[in-house]
Amino acid sequence: PDDFAVKSEVKVRITTDKRKDAKDIKLPFEVPAKGTLDLPFTTDYDLAAGFYNANCFVNGKAPEDGSGNIVFGISPTQIVSAPDKQPDYDSFWETALSQLPEINEESCTLTPIPEKSKGNSNVYLVQMKSVPDGLTGDPVTVRGYYCEPKDGKKHPVFVHFFGYDDQKPTSEAFCPSGSEKGYAEFYLSTRGQMVNNRPAKLRDDGVAEDFTNTYGDWFAFHFGDKNSYYYRGAFMDCVQAVRFMATRSTSDMSTLYAEGSSQGGAFTLVTAALMPDLFCYIIPQVPFMSDFPDYIKVAEWPASEIVPGWEKEGISEEKGLEVLSYFDVKNFAQYIKCPTFMCFGLQDVTCPPHTNFAGYNLIPGDKQYKCFPLSGHDIHHQEPRLGEAKAEFIAGVQ
Repeated sequence: PDDFAVKSEVKVRITTDKRKDAKDIKLPFEVPAKGTLDLPFTTDYDLAAGFYNANCFVNGKAPEDGSGNIVFGISPTQIVSAPDKQPDYDSFWETALSQLPEINEESCTLTPIPEKSKGNSNVYLVQMKSVPDGLTGDPVTVRGYYCEPKDGKKHPVFVHFFGYDDQKPTSEAFCPSGSEKGYAEFYLSTRGQMVNNRPAKLRDDGVAEDFTNTYGDWFAFHFGDKNSYYYRGAFMDCVQAVRFMATRSTSDMSTLYAEGSSQGGAFTLVTAALMPDLFCYIIPQVPFMSDFPDYIKVAEWPASEIVPGWEKEGISEEKGLEVLSYFDVKNFAQYIKCPTFMCFGLQDVTCPPHTNFAGYNLIPGDKQYKCFPLSGHDIHHQEPRLGEAKAEFIAGVQ
C-alpha cells in the first residue's frame, strides 16, 4: 500500500548449481510509505569457487515473475574441472583426421549464387565430402556458404559455426550476402543441420534440390559408440571447412579467425584445438559440450537426452561418460594456442557458466572473457554491447 510503511523479511536461500544447500540469509527490511527499497545482500560465508543460485522469498513466497531467482559466481577462473580424456584420445582423433578426403574437384563443388553476390564478394553454395559416419562407409556430404572477395587479393579468413538446429525446421537457413568486411568467409553447416536440413523452399541459394536430415536428434545419434557418434563426424566437418578455405586463392591463412555460439562455440574451440597452429584468435560464445560429468547435474538438457538414452541402450553411466569424454570440450582445451575470447550469459540454463569455464580454465594461452550478468543463453540479444566487446578484443590482438 502507498499510505504506510511495510516491514517484513526476505529469506535468501543459496544453493550450488548442483542444487546442494550452501547458506540461508535473512534480511529484515522496511519499505517507506509511497517508496521503494533496494535491498543488497551479501554473506561472510566462505563460498568456494563456483556458481550459485540465490532464491529469494518474501513472507515465505517466491515472486511469481521469477525475479527472485538469480545466478551469481565466485572466482570462476578458479573452478577446477579435471580433464578425463582416455588413453587413446590422441590416436582416436588422429584416425578421424586421416579419414578426411582431400579437397579437390572430385570431393568439392561450388555453385554460384548470383542473387547474393553483392558488394565485395561472390557467394557460393559449397558441397564437400567429409568423413563417413564411422570407421568405414561412404564419405558424408556437408554444405556451407562461401563468400569469396572479388578483387582476387589475399584477405583474412573468418569461419562461422552455427548453433544447434531445429529437428523439424520451419525457418529459412541463413544465406549471407556478399561481405563488405574485407574477409574471405565460410558459414559451415555440419552434417544433418542447417543447409543439410532444409528443402529448397527454406533456402535462399537458388538450388532446387532438397536436403534432408538423416540423423534424428544429433546429440543422441549413436552416442553409445565413439566411432559413429554424431560429433565425431561433425568435428571433422569443421576441420574440412578450414581445409577448404586453405585451398582458395583469396584466403590469407596467416590471419584465420573463427566464432560461433552454443554448439557453434564448441565447434570453435574444438577446431582450434584440432588445428592448433593455424588460428590467430577465436570467439566462442556460450559454448556447449563441456564437462559432461557435471553438465548432466547442472542442466536439464542434455541430461534429459543422455540418461534415458543410456538406459535404452543398456549403457552404464560410467561407460556413457567414457564415450562422451572423447567429445568433451574441456579435453580439447589444453591444445588451444591462439588468443580466446569467451562470452557467456550468467543466467544461462542451457549451457550454464559452470560448463563454460570448465573448458576455458584449461586453455593455457592468452584468454579473456566477457560476462553478461542478466542474460541467459540468448546473448546475441545484447547487441550492440556484444559487438563492441568483440571488436575491442579483435583490436587488441591484431
